[in-house]
Amino acid sequence: MAASALLTVDDLTAGYGGLPALRGVSLEVRAGEIVALVGANGAGKTTLLKTIAGLLPPESGRITFEGQRLDGRPAHAVVRAGIALVPEGRRLFAKLTVRENLLLGAYVQRDERTRRQALDEVFALFPILAERAGQTAGTMSGGEQQMLAIARGLMSRPRLLLLDEPSLGIMPRLVSRIYDTLAAINRQGLTVLLVEQNVHAALALASRAYVIQTGRMVLDGPAQELLGTEVVRRAFLGL
Repeated sequence: MAASALLTVDDLTAGYGGLPALRGVSLEVRAGEIVALVGANGAGKTTLLKTIAGLLPPESGRITFEGQRLDGRPAHAVVRAGIALVPEGRRLFAKLTVRENLLLGAYVQRDERTRRQALDEVFALFPILAERAGQTAGTMSGGEQQMLAIARGLMSRPRLLLLDEPSLGIMPRLVSRIYDTLAAINRQGLTVLLVEQNVHAALALASRAYVIQTGRMVLDGPAQELLGTEVVRRAFLGL
């Protein structure tokens, strides 16, 4: 039996200053999946994640998470509902320590024991962060900062993780390690919606994928099948 839809985006329109960046976008993420969203710069990928996360109000359409309407709700309410966004560019507090950044990610967890347990879990996933717990985030490498950004997102114990360009500006060796970790947390039950320009890496990790062009969904299906389509080969793989 197919897994139920955890997140449903239906006919969503959103943008900036009256200019639509998304035009009637629809998407579904089922519980336990990794779904990739691929597209060129300016296609609307980040706008979609921001709208789901409550950082940008939609102009029209519907966002439903676990049967609950989320469209138009503020970001803190979306986090409490069980969705965490790891933004493009990491957006860490550079002058705070690794531990302090992580604890800020757990602000919705009021129970001290739950926060400690979440900290133990992300340190087990990313041992380098345990080693660097007292180091300021701004002094870490780009790959280590990306690990910290993902770990901070996990601190709220989300059921859906939104990831925006996790491989951007990171050495290939560390990208591989980050993707291995994403696969591991997905096997533990976390659902992931992944935005990436690294199309090969994203489609290798994901079970399903969507292709977005100029604010509209143009293709969707099993990730490995999309790799062989003419649209993906021409637009993203230079073939």
